[in-house]
Amino acid sequence: MNEAERTGKIKTAEINRALGVFIFLFGIIITFAMVFTETFIQQMTDMVAGLVLMTIGGGMLWKATHTLKKHKPEEAN
Repeated sequence: MNEAERTGKIKTAEINRALGVFIFLFGIIITFAMVFTETFIQQMTDMVAGLVLMTIGGGMLWKATHTLKKHKPEEAN
């Protein structure tokens, strides 16, 4: 793998990490919104949507962290 490919993977991982944090935090907000809903169906919808978003965001964070550890030089870690 040449330097340009490695740099591209690092930039992509950093972008995915930022997006993962945003999606994860948005999932927490949606899950917290369960408190303010009136019916059981609304609560379950918020819970499922929040957990799905938190899972997606957490997966993006995990994958980005794994990629950064693999491709960043040792002195930058």
